[in-house]
Amino acid sequence: MGGSISKAMGKIFGNKEMRILMLGLDAAGKTTILYKLKLNQSVTTIPTVGFNVETVQYKNVKFNVWDVGGQDKIRPLWRHYYTGTQGLVFVVDSQDRDRISEAQQELHRILGDREMRDCLLLVFANKQDLKGAMSPAEVTEKLGLHKMRDRSWFVHPSCATSGEGLYEGLSWLSANVKAQMPRA
Repeated sequence: MGGSISKAMGKIFGNKEMRILMLGLDAAGKTTILYKLKLNQSVTTIPTVGFNVETVQYKNVKFNVWDVGGQDKIRPLWRHYYTGTQGLVFVVDSQDRDRISEAQQELHRILGDREMRDCLLLVFANKQDLKGAMSPAEVTEKLGLHKMRDRSWFVHPSCATSGEGLYEGLSWLSANVKAQMPRA
């Protein structure tokens, strides 16, 4: 009963829910981003072997965020999380120049899946606080994003530990999910 009322209120006042899948190579900062958004704290993390799921409220959007581990042995399991995804947050360690082409291959593999064809793409060019970090423009180029014509995408600089850039990314997602949703 209470769920029905809150859904009705959401329709009246414009509250939205959005299923987000957060992926990226291991050590990119996915879990740190998730808990910075959820708790507004920088937490000590260990490599995610499975997944973390949290709800993050931002403005009038409730983001259901699935943070899935990025180790190479886990990546084949990513596809099991694709169904129903409205937004992909792909996190890149901007300082890791040695693995940016690996990140590019994984991103294009994900986006090539039929289940992911309609989802928005937000790339966090993370770890901008570190010396030698690639700029968002360089990350965009290295990931080959300019070749994507049929998808809404946005690359934003971020620092997971300080929270810098994270809410701007959520703002873009919330604005663009509204544009995607059919009018009732």
